[in-house]
Amino acid sequence: MTAGLRSVTPPLVAAVAVVMVWEVAVRALGVPAYLLPAPSAVAEAAWDDRSRLAAGMLQTAIASAGGLAIAVSAGVTLGSVLGASRRLQQAFYPLALLFQMVPLVAIAPLLVIWLGYGLRSTTAAAAIVAVFPVLASTLDGMRGTDPGLREIFRIHRAGRLTTWWKLELPASVPAVVTGSRVAAGLAVIGAVVGEFVSGSAGTVSPLGLVVTASMREARTDLVFAAVALSACVGFVLFGIVGTLGWLSLRRWHASAAQED
Repeated sequence: MTAGLRSVTPPLVAAVAVVMVWEVAVRALGVPAYLLPAPSAVAEAAWDDRSRLAAGMLQTAIASAGGLAIAVSAGVTLGSVLGASRRLQQAFYPLALLFQMVPLVAIAPLLVIWLGYGLRSTTAAAAIVAVFPVLASTLDGMRGTDPGLREIFRIHRAGRLTTWWKLELPASVPAVVTGSRVAAGLAVIGAVVGEFVSGSAGTVSPLGLVVTASMREARTDLVFAAVALSACVGFVLFGIVGTLGWLSLRRWHASAAQED
């Protein structure tokens, strides 16, 4: 059994056990389907509406991935700028933290006004929610740069841009990867919440609109199916970020394996 299979087996076994207990409990207790549908009913609803759900999942995935890409780019850039100046950090970091605390549902209507309904607004919502973990992790990574290495760069009269590119940014990569993993899940949350307000109800509805429409129709089984698919989008993004992070950190992994 490979190491990858050993790491995947426990959560899969736990998930199957939860689903089985859920199925048995709902049937044994006679829980109404509009309150809590059985997993088999959720699976049946997902299969019956597979075309609609697949198209909606694609829309949500595009918004989430686009928002995550914007968040990583903006977060690394802003974190690097703030990390380069103590005064800028003291002035603007509290504002970034305050902006992160504003509920997305309060911002989403403004996104509709500025960007219109549809993909642009939901992508922006995903980026707004996901940017702060990347910014904070980049800033922490730059703070943790070895002072001795900084002194060596200073002795050799390296410029500020050279120091950032060759020392601070590489030293921040592990922290940025961690922040990006957190941002991957938040991007899906931001996209779905943005879809509640700004999703386009055209021929293809994203998962957020599928959830709201299904709630109005008392289709709780379809709500669960849409939520499960949005979680799948989050898992896929997390896996992509994790894989890219592993590739970026393969030197650290190799050195750690040699030490062990």
